[in-house]
Amino acid sequence: MDKNLNVLLVDRDENSRSIVKAYLSELEGVGIAAEFSDSESVFNLAAESGKCIVLIDTSENLDKAVNEIKTIKSLNKDAFIIAMSNRSSADIVIKVMRAGAKEFILKPIIKTEFLEILNNTITDINSEENKDSCKIISTFSNKGGIGKTSIAVNLAVELAQMTKEKVALIDLNLQLGDVATFLDLTPPFAMDYIADNINNLDGEELLKTMTRYKNTSLYVIADPLNIDKSKDITAEQIENILAALKKTFSYIVIDIGTNIDSKTIKALDFSDLILLIAIVNLPAIRSTQRCMELFDKLGYNADKIKLVLNRYMGNEDIKTADIEEVVKQKVYWKIPNNYLIMMSAINKGVPVNEINPDSNVALNYKDFASKISDCLITQKLSKNYNRETRI
Repeated sequence: MDKNLNVLLVDRDENSRSIVKAYLSELEGVGIAAEFSDSESVFNLAAESGKCIVLIDTSENLDKAVNEIKTIKSLNKDAFIIAMSNRSSADIVIKVMRAGAKEFILKPIIKTEFLEILNNTITDINSEENKDSCKIISTFSNKGGIGKTSIAVNLAVELAQMTKEKVALIDLNLQLGDVATFLDLTPPFAMDYIADNINNLDGEELLKTMTRYKNTSLYVIADPLNIDKSKDITAEQIENILAALKKTFSYIVIDIGTNIDSKTIKALDFSDLILLIAIVNLPAIRSTQRCMELFDKLGYNADKIKLVLNRYMGNEDIKTADIEEVVKQKVYWKIPNNYLIMMSAINKGVPVNEINPDSNVALNYKDFASKISDCLITQKLSKNYNRETRI
């Protein structure tokens, strides 16, 4: 293979640059386009390089490096950034990856690890698929009326605004979905059309069938326009849709209906995180307990399930500890009760941050999206980084 993928190397340490170049020389399909001792010099070249790999050392000044990564990513959305550092902690890795880095390499660089990460990177860049980097988040409860759709909608909006990455929001409540209503959308195409045609839609065509929310990176698949069409959608079609979306999107948020059927289970199986939604009353807690029993039967890892309390008030008669004891799951997040703001948002068909961005519930959703993003990064780290000094 010709060396057709440019690598831009940024590292103040000349010896470190020499080691990296020696390792890169063993790889097919890449070539050092330029090396720099400071990040500012790489900006212009990065902007003109199209698909490329940027190896950037972040050891000396983390905050400065984070800003430089953001700048490179803003100049070239196709740049695949790999951060390097002689320090490793969850905080450091999360910061650089949230800024736009896709991988993290700990110094001193071990050859086998470096080559494995670079080979995987080359495969990802040259492939149309982006399966490993796309994360699926589902909101679920077997009880209606507890705000599950509001959570899915507002979380998806915040993820799109925070990350600037493409986010897909799917309404899998196929008979009584409200996602489009919550965002005041009138989709020309919906789930039934996409399900019937998914095998004939490439990435660009799939995007055209989805409904974009205003001028954001959020795209919506609404429930079927004709309720009778919902019964014809199969679990296999749901799987094909998710597989296709993973090639284009960084996040997929699914608002799953309350029915337990093959389509629901298919979406839950594919999910990286399941946000199990509850409110603080006995019927809802009992329903949540049954959901946990279902997840146990399905063999889901406990880390995949995140218990979220909606409409939470600090003076509840039932305490958080009591819920955790009954459900056998720690509470992951609490969304405060703010009836007036939430109803105003729903009635106007906008997310809560457009009603009052400084309200307690809007700020809570912003922090929630940040925590979800960090959680997914940590999941990836636990799979990819096993050295004793790493996380």
